Amino acid sequence: MTTNRACRATTADGKHCPVRPLRGGDFCFMHDPDHVAEADEARKLGRLRRRRESTLAVAYDFSGLGSSESIGRIIEIATLDALGLENSIARCRVLISAATAASRLLEVGELEARLSALEAALAKQVGDDDPAFPTEEPR
Repeated sequence: MTTNRACRATTADGKHCPVRPLRGGDFCFMHDPDHVAEADEARKLGRLRRRRESTLAVAYDFSGLGSSESIGRIIEIATLDALGLENSIARCRVLISAATAASRLLEVGELEARLSALEAALAKQVGDDDPAFPTEEPR
């Protein structure tokens, strides 16, 4: 039978730390007094990573992978970076992969546009108040 043990430390807001303690100990890695230097280094690296991610997002005009436009932006960045490389088989593979991904993205975008047009035409033909054909997805 296993027990769900939790770290004995409390967080900055006064709640108990929910992380499992290290094997044979009472504290998780971040709260263990024997690992203070390592935990501080891990926090420092995490801050540096987040700062670097923010800087890169601004530099590349990247807002995540949540939209077709954002995904297209990543494909553009990769393509432009690959075009700047010396000609090689690896470069050709990257360019072909980027072209394939862009082609799929365009296809999906076109299908979405056609589907929206069909839904709009159907809603107009049936009537906007017909519950069988909602024009918006429920929230």
